[in-house]
Amino acid sequence: MKQDRQDRAGSSYRHPDQATDEALDWFLRLGEDRDAKTLAAFDKWCRSDPVRAAAFDELVRLHAMPSLRRATLADASRLRAQERGSGGAKRKGSARGLGRGRLVGAAAAALLLAIAVVHQYPVLMLRWQSDYVTMTGERRSITLPDGSTVLMNTASAIAVDFEEEHRRVTLLGGEAFFDVRHDPAHPFVVTGHYAQVTVTGTAFSVRADTDADVVVLERGSVEVRRTSGEGSAETLQPGQMVIASRQGLSGTRPADPARTLAWRDGRIIFEDRPFGQALADLQRYFDGSVVMLGNRLDKRPVSGNYRIDDPEAAIRTLAVAAGASITRLPGDILILR
Repeated sequence: MKQDRQDRAGSSYRHPDQATDEALDWFLRLGEDRDAKTLAAFDKWCRSDPVRAAAFDELVRLHAMPSLRRATLADASRLRAQERGSGGAKRKGSARGLGRGRLVGAAAAALLLAIAVVHQYPVLMLRWQSDYVTMTGERRSITLPDGSTVLMNTASAIAVDFEEEHRRVTLLGGEAFFDVRHDPAHPFVVTGHYAQVTVTGTAFSVRADTDADVVVLERGSVEVRRTSGEGSAETLQPGQMVIASRQGLSGTRPADPARTLAWRDGRIIFEDRPFGQALADLQRYFDGSVVMLGNRLDKRPVSGNYRIDDPEAAIRTLAVAAGASITRLPGDILILR
């Protein structure tokens, strides 16, 4: 019988409960550790047994389910009720009655819920602070109270203040293109992490990353200064850009809005861009994880014009062009070597 089970499930048959335990261990481990050795071990574990791979896929599916919280709370409530109505000896019997699989499932759901809360906390904070938000891969056009428009790029959030004749927008994260209605009496102010942009009527973009803000001007004129108020301001003309960081303003630089702002048309364009930087840009549109093993390709120049509505295909094409091999793991994890 045991041999039959091995034949049916593969050379290293595991009971589904055991596979779920192992899958949960891997799920938690991969949340914190994705170095080359760990990923190679996970890949070997996953390929060794279809039961294991299926268990890991199920945890990933549970992690993404909107009903996860309700199911977890229901399991927890049922378990508490059974424990309250039993003595010590009966609690052990009750646990056996529930079945190891159901207990493991409840524990997995509870742990996944905790993981989801931790991972989603920054997103939730942005939602609470913002008036408009886009998800990964989404673009959204907003018409503001004064008639100006904002096109928000992937994973972006803005808060607006148009009270008492103010025209203020805070870019909490991500990237947005502003087409501002002309009104000299009421300057339009966009504040990022490090840059504050002031205009009366123009078209420009602001990208707020963790370590810098990038302002690109397509039309009109804008004044850019640091949010701290320190240092002098920079005035941009069409086709120019400036980078603001903790260290200060970079000074004006030439920019190519047709290439830099191609995301408005659903494309991203690279021209002799280091592979590491190009990959990081594409990852902004991919609702999964990309892990690059080693850094031998980081500085290899790449060029191309990619559609961002299918970011995984774009990442694969870019990787092949750079000479990288690709392995796809469960849970939308791409390993590049």
